[in-house]
Amino acid sequence: MAKNEGVRFVSSSIKCPPATAHHLPPFFSDLPFCSQTLSLNLIRTKDKINRFISSIRNRRKSGHFITKSSLLCSSSLALVRPEESNQNVLEGREPQQKVYSPSRHGRENEERVLISEVLIRNKDGEELERKDLEAEAAAALKACRPNSALTVQEVQEDVHRIINSGYFCSCMPVAIDTRDGIRLVFQVESNQEFHGLICEGANVLPSKFLEDAFRDGYGKVVNIRRLDEVIRSINGWYMERGLFGMVSDVEILSGGIVKLQVSEAEVNNISIEFLDRRTGEPTSGKTKPETILRQLTTKKGQVYSLLQGKRDAETVLTMGIMEDVSIIPQPAGDTGKVDLIMKVVERVSGGFSAGGGISSGITSGPLSGLIGSFAYSHRNVLGRNQKLNISLERGQIDSIFRINYTDPWIEGDDKRTSRSIMVQNSRTPGMLVHGNQHDGGNVTIGRVTAGIEFSRPFRPKWSGTAGLIFQHAGARDDRGNPIIKDCYSSPLTASGNTHDDMLLAKIESVYTGSGDHGSSMFVFNMEQGLPILPEWLCFNRVNARARKGVEIGPARLVLSLSGGHVVGNFSPHEAFAIGGTNSVRGYEEGAVGSGRSYVVGCGEVSFPMFGPVEGAVFADYGSDLGSGPTVSGDPAGARLKPGSGYGYGFGIRVDSPLGPLRLEYAFNDKQAKRFHFGVGHRN
Repeated sequence: MAKNEGVRFVSSSIKCPPATAHHLPPFFSDLPFCSQTLSLNLIRTKDKINRFISSIRNRRKSGHFITKSSLLCSSSLALVRPEESNQNVLEGREPQQKVYSPSRHGRENEERVLISEVLIRNKDGEELERKDLEAEAAAALKACRPNSALTVQEVQEDVHRIINSGYFCSCMPVAIDTRDGIRLVFQVESNQEFHGLICEGANVLPSKFLEDAFRDGYGKVVNIRRLDEVIRSINGWYMERGLFGMVSDVEILSGGIVKLQVSEAEVNNISIEFLDRRTGEPTSGKTKPETILRQLTTKKGQVYSLLQGKRDAETVLTMGIMEDVSIIPQPAGDTGKVDLIMKVVERVSGGFSAGGGISSGITSGPLSGLIGSFAYSHRNVLGRNQKLNISLERGQIDSIFRINYTDPWIEGDDKRTSRSIMVQNSRTPGMLVHGNQHDGGNVTIGRVTAGIEFSRPFRPKWSGTAGLIFQHAGARDDRGNPIIKDCYSSPLTASGNTHDDMLLAKIESVYTGSGDHGSSMFVFNMEQGLPILPEWLCFNRVNARARKGVEIGPARLVLSLSGGHVVGNFSPHEAFAIGGTNSVRGYEEGAVGSGRSYVVGCGEVSFPMFGPVEGAVFADYGSDLGSGPTVSGDPAGARLKPGSGYGYGFGIRVDSPLGPLRLEYAFNDKQAKRFHFGVGHRN
């Protein structure tokens, strides 16, 4: 030990510069509506808390220590004689020290000191009252062991490990020369016990989340590592919800009180900027700003959410009057709030169009059911997103002239109620109920309809509709003359006149899943005939449809069920028709039956084949539940319809601009075979 007499090793402290953020977290970079300027401001607040945690940990790769606050530590390795140390303390002066810096050429060139004993003590050199903390400090040691030769660098690294355990705010290694050898004492000071929490600025962060995060720490020594994890979990809570917020500062007050400062960026203002669809330059818009703003769920004073902003942009797009929508958040000066600028590109408001389609009631091949159409539409009347549509569809059998005016959101209503006014004059084939005339003639049903309906969403996937509809309907022969009976002498009207008049009160509730054909769906509809005048019909009709899709590997199973019932005096041509492309395949349209009641079930498995082509296999079943004879004149019995039947087969689906094209080949329980062709998904 003689060569070590009078030698002291000191590790001095230096101040480390704080790190700066040079990039955004992946969450912010992945979302398209984020302003980098605003995000960087929030990142700087995150850097502040990171620097605080780093300073408490007091860990740098260089082996130096930060000495900025009372919570931070300094460390030194001193070798003194016991009597010299006592004398210096009594005389009130510091012992002289020789300083050795670690060699740049590696630890092998550093001088080593043989240590005979290693102890953990408090800052006064006494044993720790809490043995669990002493065990934590001892467990952190790696190099410093009794009867080992150590360098200053190795002692510094063990000091790092003690501080990095999170329980201690300071650690000073002191080497004392004793008769038994050099004793290495780590004089530590533990953090305060946690006795309370103060959180400021957290307006949307649930208090229960904070309580759960700190519940296990009450009465225990504050662990900086654990505190860091809690802060990360708080920041993660904001990030998962797309909220502009994070912990911006943390402080441990006297008495073991932890104080958190949370910064949340509230929405200061929302403005609309119209862009030219060709040049992208700012321009004047036709849409009134309040028509757009009322679609937004983001409001002034709320903490801005990127995810909510994305949903708002998608909502504005679904209005149908915008070609492109983006939301740009920007800092509102030095207020810590954000201004939202919604940039929109308007679509052309209106115009003429022409097209074609296929009637759902065809029975003698697709060519006889072809329909041509001509329409004029305006999707943004008065700049309020109100829609006007005038259309004419004409075919060999079908003819429909329709005027429809819709206000998607009635002004002044906070429930997002829409209003639709409709006037329609139509002529459709009556073959679904009164087909197969033995004289070869055809029955057509003419209807003049006018009504008003109100709709509104109840819940995210539920909507409801209520309305009043007046209908004037009657039957005509091939020459256009009114008739009241078919060739089987079955009545064609319920009143016995050439026309039936009815005023219908309608309610409907709709549930939709994701909107895909294979997603869940449920529709309930009820109509009540109101006999305001004695000759007007009085009846009640209910109808329900449900669908459920299940993914089975690459294939998809879709199960559907529909049914309905009518009570009262109704027009025979309004009976439920069963059979056909959208009912029981393998039968002609309406060939299974027509009754007051019905039920139809379908199971279909579709699977990809190549490109836009899918294959499908299916099975259908339908029944009038024995209600065919209860329809006035029993048109189904006169035509020998079975009343129930099933069909099965296979087909292909092809995506097209008109919608899915369906070509199916089906067999029914009468061993008949039939092709079915349709456009769009089954009802």
